[in-house]
Amino acid sequence: MSAFIINKVSNSEFPTIGYPFVELVEVASTNSYAIDTVQANLAVHGTTFFAHSQTAGKGQRGKQWLTEPSSNIIVSCVVDTSFLSLNQQFPFSACVALAAKDFLSKYAGEETSIKWPNDIYWRDRKAAGILIENVVRGNQWPWAVVGIGMNINQTSFSPALKNPVSLKQITGKKFDAVSLTKELCACLDARYQQLKRGDSSALFENYNNHLFRKNETVKFNKANESFECTVKGVDSTGKLVVDGAIQDSFSFGEVEWVL
Repeated sequence: MSAFIINKVSNSEFPTIGYPFVELVEVASTNSYAIDTVQANLAVHGTTFFAHSQTAGKGQRGKQWLTEPSSNIIVSCVVDTSFLSLNQQFPFSACVALAAKDFLSKYAGEETSIKWPNDIYWRDRKAAGILIENVVRGNQWPWAVVGIGMNINQTSFSPALKNPVSLKQITGKKFDAVSLTKELCACLDARYQQLKRGDSSALFENYNNHLFRKNETVKFNKANESFECTVKGVDSTGKLVVDGAIQDSFSFGEVEWVL
């Protein structure tokens, strides 16, 4: 179904993430919509697409992101990554995850954490997911599209979702999803500026300080076999570092959490 723009706010003088802010009634996928604008040379850094309804949302590893219409944050931001090399994809991912954690913890408190690689959890329940899709041209990485889905006002979820939670369930309050999305964009811009300044060591330290189940024994699946190990942290390449497993670290997609 076609997407209809109902609101657009621009701030071309100070290009930051969240400007221009394009509000859509309905779209198949905000990430796909954003990528199409990039490929058509119609987007600039910071361009943000918010949807009230998404009919074919995309999640990690080909999964679908299911969300109730007019209840949650469904947003994709076009971000200039031309100052980064292709081997710096994880620092960028960590930057985005920290921004989402920064935002949610403002309302949900210190029990907010980052489940490797970039899901946002409150206690043992998933509040948000992140999907970053890169636009690569040759050996250059000019653009990334940052998609964030965050449960805000939804209180009833599909049984297919294992452990979802919304901000309303956490706080008992109802929120304006559009206003919150603009706050989230401000958090993303602050972390992006930190990455641009070259402050990656602080980003990694912050990321590991808020890592889900750090220093705890957890269960993973690999090749249909379960095992337990202790989560120690994440290294600069994005690998999960563990203790007590058959190997010392795992790449994204190599293991699956058992919660």
